[in-house]
Amino acid sequence: MLKKTSILAILLVILMPWADASTEMPKGKTLTGTITDIKDGVSLPGVTIYIPELKIGAITDINGIYTINNLPSKKVMVQVSFVGYKSIIQTLDLSKTSHLDFQMEYQATELNELVVTGLSRATERKRTSSPITIVPKTVLLENSSTNIINALSTQPGISEITTGPGISKPVIRGLGYTRVVVVNDGIRQEGQQWGDEHGIEIDASEVNRVEILKGPASLAYGSDAMAGVINMLTAPPVPEGSIKGNVMANYQTNNGLLGYSLNLAGNQSGLIWDLRYSNEIAHAYHNRYDGYVFNSGFREESLKGIIGLNKSWGYSHLTLSYYYFQPGIVEGDRDSITGNFIKEIILPDGTAGTTIASDTDYKSYVPEVPFQNVRHYKAVLDNNIMIGQGSLKFTLGYQQNNRQEYADILNQDAYGLYFKMNTLTYKLIYNLPQLNSYKLSFGVNGMAQNSNNLGSEFLIPAYNLFDFGAFAIAHKSLGKFDLSAGIRYDHRSEHGQDLYLNGDDVPVSATEPGSTHRFKAFDSQFSGVSGSVGATYQISEDIYTKLNLSRGYRAPNIAELGANGVHEGTFRFETGDPNLKPENSWELDYALGINTSNVSCELNLFYNNIDNFIFLRKLNSIDGGDSITDGVTTFKYVSGHANIYGGEASIDIHPRSLDWIHFENTFSYVVSEQRNQPDSMRYLPMNPPARFQSTLKFQKRSWGKVLENSYIKINFQLLFAQNKVYSAFGTETPTPGYNLINIGLGTDIMLKDKRLCSLYVSVNNLLDVAYQNHLSRLKYADVNHVTGRTGVYNMGRNISFKLVFPIGIKSPAK
Repeated sequence: MLKKTSILAILLVILMPWADASTEMPKGKTLTGTITDIKDGVSLPGVTIYIPELKIGAITDINGIYTINNLPSKKVMVQVSFVGYKSIIQTLDLSKTSHLDFQMEYQATELNELVVTGLSRATERKRTSSPITIVPKTVLLENSSTNIINALSTQPGISEITTGPGISKPVIRGLGYTRVVVVNDGIRQEGQQWGDEHGIEIDASEVNRVEILKGPASLAYGSDAMAGVINMLTAPPVPEGSIKGNVMANYQTNNGLLGYSLNLAGNQSGLIWDLRYSNEIAHAYHNRYDGYVFNSGFREESLKGIIGLNKSWGYSHLTLSYYYFQPGIVEGDRDSITGNFIKEIILPDGTAGTTIASDTDYKSYVPEVPFQNVRHYKAVLDNNIMIGQGSLKFTLGYQQNNRQEYADILNQDAYGLYFKMNTLTYKLIYNLPQLNSYKLSFGVNGMAQNSNNLGSEFLIPAYNLFDFGAFAIAHKSLGKFDLSAGIRYDHRSEHGQDLYLNGDDVPVSATEPGSTHRFKAFDSQFSGVSGSVGATYQISEDIYTKLNLSRGYRAPNIAELGANGVHEGTFRFETGDPNLKPENSWELDYALGINTSNVSCELNLFYNNIDNFIFLRKLNSIDGGDSITDGVTTFKYVSGHANIYGGEASIDIHPRSLDWIHFENTFSYVVSEQRNQPDSMRYLPMNPPARFQSTLKFQKRSWGKVLENSYIKINFQLLFAQNKVYSAFGTETPTPGYNLINIGLGTDIMLKDKRLCSLYVSVNNLLDVAYQNHLSRLKYADVNHVTGRTGVYNMGRNISFKLVFPIGIKSPAK
């Protein structure tokens, strides 16, 4: 009763601003001005002026004039951005400023966008000591992908663990699973991330911008952010007095992907709303060696709505969303004579059998057994209240994740595994008023979570989890120097429940005669301290350097503590260890960056030392072969001491005198080693190979009266061979290197000075190279006895067509 009363009291406090929405309130400040080209003084229509802390902004009209209403009387950071121009970042005091003009300088694409919002407060990227990559919407549109993590996997230092094209898990600098926190709608995404074939339940169409925070310096997120944070941001509210939206359609040739997304948003006197519906289906993909890969298709559907208030006191936004995902699970079983994929069928006598998959099976948009049904529900109330020159942020979120796996051909409507997880997340941050260039923030956040097994098969125990963390972050500007420091304390309790099964694997009481103890109850308590200290120095207007030392902490997840069953789709039986200790790390990061009108480049180096690093190791049987349980190889979670080091380098050449040329090159390298181990156990599993990428892009601002913002690009990817593998017990095998060539083109199609639509065409794997990515789980599927090749190969040539039609948007006059 006490808990319910406390929750109701909190909700009443949060909803108070909404109660004031219908009453007369004092109007806030107004900021207005004109934005022009610094060279010729011409007004610039279509420029975006945005205040990240307030989630409010405007777009200049045909005369280059902007107006933003309902602003508080405090200091805020303003970002001015326009395609083809150098962004402007400026802090201004709204209590003293109501009119401000900007002059923008023409410049080719910068290395990255400049403002980071995923920290305790909005901050300039180059003045943040921790390494951060920002991915704007244009990059997501220009490149084809099958899910949002796949779209990010080409960024420096970012990789993906895949189980076919529909399921991807993020990896940051060699670390993945529950070492990466994915944030969406302001809260951490909770959907059983410990599983190889458990993807991220986020619609790629809704993502407007992504901030990737690398390393454990992201103190506002706590345990599970040891590798970093991927913060996915939806589009900001549209300017006041407008209704805007778009319709996007996508078709991909390799797997017949058909997708569309409908969006409409409005803002009337600070009452904002945003609606989106998306749908996507794909049949089996194909490659040169395997042909079509049976049961690799998927279906996805999502619905999302946002309603809120943007006023002079701040904002309050309520987000409700539903996400459905149905992927087939590729097992890779083949006919021993033909080498073709086989599927399960029901024989005339009512028993289960197999047959060779047909072309109809490959082209079907309905996955066959085994497959998953994933339903994810989410409600988030996000508030930011201005208190004088400070602000109070409070976010409360609820998520329910329903994950069902179907694997019985004789009873296709009956699920085997069924995880039902409920998560309540909370976050409270107070940003003190800025004083003498000091920025101080402190807060608490955490979650309460429970997961139940409602199926007839069992991999992890039912459990309850409670997580609490408190942190403080300080930032000081000293001219060209910026110093930052923070400290955090976390405590997590995990309680695994007993499970007894009878001879038919049906749950029974502990007193049932002949019952087996499948899961033994445990109570684990974990605590840890993390922190960071760093500095940046602006050597000149164009050159900066960064140094950061951080301490990371991560508690073991439920699979690592209590798994005891077959993990469908991963070809293994997993066993956990409730005696595992939490991981602790020290990471040192250094960066040097240059951003001029002709070239942008950055070098990021890191060294990460992790104690009690947890990973899966294959077990041997008594006779020396693989240990087999329930017909599959047995793996056990163990721990060791790891050193992970490497870095990323990028150089982006965009000569000012040849502003139609853009030449970008990136290199990523990471090594994951165990200390004091023999050669076969020296390297940790699932370590991404070194990767070099080079992109040459030609762009033209205007091509007559019909085409604008046109581009054509060619991309070369070199994935080096990965021979640094955990070869002990046959856990992992080396992977050869490969080269991929991708091309793309796009343009805005105009009609009477209005943007009719935007077209994006991309061709991935132009030469149809047959390859296996080292982090693909399908690499370990069965051997094709006809060809002698082991596992399933990645997607072959794929052509993607995207069309985006704006709604209610008038294109600015030239």
